[in-house]
Parts: sequence; C-alpha cells; structure tokens
Amino acid sequence: MKVLVADPIAEEAVEFIRRNGLDVDVRTEIQHEELLETVEDYDALIVRSRTKVTREVIDRAKRLKIIGRAGVGVDNIDVDYATEKGIVVVNAPGGNSVSAAEHTIGLILSIARKIPQADRSVKDGRWERKKFVGIELRGKTLGIVGLGRIGYEVAKRMRCFEMNIIAYDPYVSEERAKSVGAKLVSLEELLKNSDIITIHVPKTKETEKMISRKEFEIMKDGVYIINAARGGIVDEKALYDALVSGKVAGAALDVYEKEPPDKDNPLLKLENVVTTPHIGASTREAQMMVGMTIAEDIVNFFKGLPVKNAVNLPSIAPEDYSYLMPFVELAEKIGKIACARLNGVFNKVKITFRGEIAKRNTEIVTRALLKGLLSQILSGVNIVSAPIVAKDRGIVVEQSKIEESKVYPSTIDVEVGNGKKIYLEGTCVGDECRILKIDKYKVDFVPKGHYIISLHEDKPGVIGRVGTLMGSYNINIAGMIVGRYGDKPGGIQLMLLLLDDPPSEEVLKKMVELEGIIDATYVYL
Repeated sequence: MKVLVADPIAEEAVEFIRRNGLDVDVRTEIQHEELLETVEDYDALIVRSRTKVTREVIDRAKRLKIIGRAGVGVDNIDVDYATEKGIVVVNAPGGNSVSAAEHTIGLILSIARKIPQADRSVKDGRWERKKFVGIELRGKTLGIVGLGRIGYEVAKRMRCFEMNIIAYDPYVSEERAKSVGAKLVSLEELLKNSDIITIHVPKTKETEKMISRKEFEIMKDGVYIINAARGGIVDEKALYDALVSGKVAGAALDVYEKEPPDKDNPLLKLENVVTTPHIGASTREAQMMVGMTIAEDIVNFFKGLPVKNAVNLPSIAPEDYSYLMPFVELAEKIGKIACARLNGVFNKVKITFRGEIAKRNTEIVTRALLKGLLSQILSGVNIVSAPIVAKDRGIVVEQSKIEESKVYPSTIDVEVGNGKKIYLEGTCVGDECRILKIDKYKVDFVPKGHYIISLHEDKPGVIGRVGTLMGSYNINIAGMIVGRYGDKPGGIQLMLLLLDDPPSEEVLKKMVELEGIIDATYVYL
C-alpha cells in the first residue's frame, strides 16, 4: 500500500506509517497539476490545508481508499464526492485545539494592546507610548461564535481574564456552555453585546460569509474581530469597510479568503489589523499530535481495524468504541449470510437493536450490515458508500431499538427480503460474535470460515450422504450444526457445515441432487 504525504506532517508520524509496513512518499511541495498526474499510484493521501482534494483529484485517484487531513477543517476536500466513491476521509479534530486556542488568545491580546504595531515602532527607532493605548480585557464581553473544541478551550482560558463570556452554537447544550462559564445566546444577541468577537466554526455553505455587512451593522461601535477559523467566514470587503469607518476598532486574522492573500489585499494595508499566516495550529505539540492521529488511523485502516476520526462515518464515543466493534463484525457477517441465502435479491432491510446496544449510537453497525449485504453482489462497496449504494438501488432500511433483552445483554435482529425473507439473530460475548438463529432455527455458532448452509429433510441417512459427498471431493468437514425447529423429529432442518476448503459449484450442485437435500448455499465468513 502506498501513501502520499502532500503537506508537511511530523516526521515521527511518517516513520510510524513506515514502521507498520506502508510505502510512504513525502512530496510536500507537490502542485495541483502534478498531483493529478501522480495520485492514481496511491492508496492513501495525507494533506493539510494547502492541498485541495477536488472532484477531479478523486476521479484520477483510482486506488485511493482513505484521505487524511492533518487538522480539523476539511473544506479543502470534496467530502461528499469522496463518500460517493467509498473513500474514507479522516481528520484530527482534537489534536490542535489547545494550540489554536492559545493562538486566538495571542491575537486577542495583540489587537487589544496593539503589540505588533508597538513592536514595529520601537524597532524603527521610535518611542510612541501615547499612540499605543489599548484596552483591558477584564470586564469586557467576549462573544465566541462556535463553542466546539477550540471555542471551548478559548472560553476556558479567557475566564482567567475576568471576561463576560457569551457564545452562539446551536449544536451545544446549555450544560456544556455553563461548564466553561459561557452563556448561550442567539447570534444576533452575541453581535449586539460583544466587545470582542472570535470565530470558531467550520467553513460550510451555511457559515460562508456569515459575518458580513448586515452583521457588522448590528455590532457595537468599536468592536474587535478575531478570525483564526477559516477564511471566507468573515466577508473581507465588509470587514475592510467596517474597519475604515471605525465601526470595527481592530481585527486580528490568521486566515483569509485567498491563501496566501494577494499583496494588494487592502486589509494588509490597515494599521488596525494584525495578521499571521494561518499558523493557529503551528506548534511542535500540535503537529506531533495531529500527525500521529492521522498516521494511526491510516495504519488501522489498512490493517482492517476501524478508524476513530472518520468525517464521513458516524462518530463513536470513546466509551462506545470497544463495545460496538464486535457488533460491526457480526452485522457484516449477518449481511453476507442473508445475501447468499436470498441470491442477492432483496429490497428491504430491517435491523432491531435490543438491550444495552440500543442505548448507543449504532449507525456504524447498520452500515456494516449494508456492506455485508451489498459487497456480495457489487464490487467496491464499503462501510462509507454502503448507505448511498442502498439508497440508489431503492433498498428501504429500517432501524428500531428496544432497551430490553431477555437472555443476552445485547442482540441484533435482522430481517431482509423481497417477498422471500430471511431472519437472523446474533450477539457478542466479549470480542466474539455469535449467530443465534437463522430463520426459525436455533444454531448458536461463531461465524468464521467456509460454510455451507442447507435445508434438508429430517430423516435418517441425509447427513451421512452429505459427508460421503464431501469426502469424495477431498473436502474435510471441520464442524457441523443441525438446527431443528421444535422438539419432534421430522419436518425440515437447517444444517451448517464448516469446511476446511471452499466447495466448488459442482460440489454444491451435487449436494442439492442428494436425496433429502432441499438447497445449499456457500458463504465465506
């Protein structure tokens, strides 16, 4: 597997990937056209904010399976198109939070006390103390737009400056805001009452130019604006006019609509603007942390282990991670069995979570089920693309949760069909997954290896004939489970044969021709 590192990350992270057996090319000066020409050779791509992973790049990347963004924002990656193509996108959401928060505080102090301007003045041989009268932060109102990881860290630290902290974030609970001494308010109320406004939201269609002329008009006269999030969230033309008019007393910017900004960008000419070159996360500690976060996810991905920081997969709380992973494996194997038994024909999927698992975020388990179902009949389906593929094929997916389970702490029940239906039930004991029922038959087995699943008449000689057939083809039967419905002999039974080697189509055909055998399906689990 080949990994392309297109932007700088910590050398320790690169070495970690290499030590785990992946081939790494570090080309941190690569330009867009060159990337288009070479990306087809790589299975993984690591970027920061410089490299743009566009639709065109993704189309050229025929082998690409995972994109790592060494940082928080992913606005330089076409995540929707990557998802459509089944490519996992991972980022490092917490790795640079403290560094970015500390840089924000540095920008606040710099613009409030005019530190960079005073520095230049002294170095130019001037002594202009009266020119650099600033403001105290104590008693002022700090408005934080976005109380996510970085905004939260900013609030935590600014309490020490005895500031009144208000925040706008529709996705954060009042309890979380209170825990850091912030009061949640509407965006309009924040704009009206803040002395200093700092931005900490991702750049999306909803947040692009969310601070523009209308918003500046609402603000206090003499407000200060800080943007260390993403360029384009604050309308630069509107900000320039507000700075020139005096509506905004000062601005501190680490990010810009175009990076690097044009030399003739008018904001760079203003004395009341402090600028830095997108270095909010540029600390040794942050670079090490985000680099290692991405490196670990990429290594885990190619080892077949779940990744923790996927942007286009459901997030999993740390306390849920180890609990859910065995059920992910179980659901995929249930999907494989269902697809095999239905010959790939189905249009409805229903999964029911019972017991402890019903209290957790189970979306990734449902995705694994769809992957198991669809990967048997379509190539390239994975846990990222499975829901999109299912929707495109008109497959109806239903989920339900029941927080009680009679026998096991957690079970999942799955029903798949299209007129003809199959029902499966399973559980996990520690890291071991077990299938408990197939249709009405109790089976209780660990789904691992080559299996033939068969219905047969419950009468003497049937199982013996199957054994003889397998022996004639030199196929060893490693295990057998027979599921009888009810207590009385007769009727139809389900048989599971665990084989050391996969059976050929000829073997399956010969098996169905045996007296008493109704059908036979091979599945590798």
